[in-house]
Order: sequence, then structure tokens, then C-alpha cells
Amino acid sequence: MIEIKNLHKSFGDLKVLRGIDLEIQRSEIVSIVGASGAGKTTLLQIIGTLDRPDSGKVYFEGKDVMSFKAKALAAFRNQHIGFVFQFHHLLPEFTALENVCIPAFIAGMNESSAKKKAADLLAFLGLENRFDHKPSQLSGGEQQRVAVARSLVNDPMVVMADEPSGNLDSENAKELHSMFFTLRKEMGQTFVIVTHNDELAESTDRKFVMKDGLIVS
Repeated sequence: MIEIKNLHKSFGDLKVLRGIDLEIQRSEIVSIVGASGAGKTTLLQIIGTLDRPDSGKVYFEGKDVMSFKAKALAAFRNQHIGFVFQFHHLLPEFTALENVCIPAFIAGMNESSAKKKAADLLAFLGLENRFDHKPSQLSGGEQQRVAVARSLVNDPMVVMADEPSGNLDSENAKELHSMFFTLRKEMGQTFVIVTHNDELAESTDRKFVMKDGLIVS
């Protein structure tokens, strides 16, 4: 489903990616691990089309998405890629339901359809009694579940997760990790997860280890 060919990326004189080749299949859950500075987040951002490589290709179902112009790439990202970050990045002035709806509104979904989809996802994730709560009224684990629902509202091909449990206690982290596998079972979802959590990494279908801008195993 996703094919990465010979990605290179530098920031000034610092070479962050040195020739990455990678394939990810539909409904896989894969992890990317390595020491800080290994290039994990840069790789995730490029796969997620948030950044462009200096050279190399990123294919989604055979489409070279790095050939897209900025507006087309942004539309592709909104419709086909979901994101979950270490810090949930929910908008504090909006309710849980409204936060989940935002990517759907950007994609042009009408209000009633977006709210129904958001409500269904929140209920599926155990937040049926939290629709009208703002982020400050939610626990850390609940906020991250809202972020997961938001990442799924447009039925993306893949969810990119960057240290998704890094800001959670161990119990909430385990619940979040279990949720990824439930979503794969129930929805066929694909996840690419950058993590320092060894337990999560070992439970994924494949674990890619990065060192000095390369995948070494």
C-alpha cells in the first residue's frame, strides 16, 4: 500500500535520512524505533506528507504523492492520512465531538454526517458520555482517545502515530495500544507508529530499527 524508495533528507549540514527503503502493507501495524536523533520522526513526517524529502519517492497505492503540488498534497493528506501525536493537539475551545469533526469539515463533509461519524467513533472508543466535554474536562487517556477518533473520521488509508503513548501513564498507555489492535481488527486500519515503548514495539507486526538515518533491522 505504501512504498518508500531511497529517501534522503538533510537539515543544513546534518544528514537525517540517508537512503530509506520501506514497504507497508494494508492493515499492518508497524513500529519504528531507535535512539533520539535517529531520524524516526522525520521519516514519519515525510511518509505522512507533512514534509518533503530532498530526494526519493513516496508512493500510496502506486501514486507518487511527492509529485503533487502543495494544495493537492494537503487535500490528499486530509482525506487519506490520520495523525496521532504525543500531545493530542485538541483545540481547547471545542468539545470532543467538535474536535473530531474538524478534519471532516475540512474535507467537505456536511455537518450532520460529520457529527454522526464523530459520535459513532467516540462511542466506539468508549467516550459516549464525553461528547460535550472540552479537553480540559477530560483525562489524558480520554484526550488521546479523542485524538484517535479525530484521526479516523475521514476513513484514512493509514494512521501515523508519533509517540502516541509518550505522555500517558502505564495503564492508559496499555489501553491505547490495545485500541490500535482493536481498530485494526474491526476497521482494517493501518498504523505506522514511532515509539520508545518496547512493549508496544514488540507487539506490532513488524518493527523497524533506525540508526543514524538508516533502517538497520
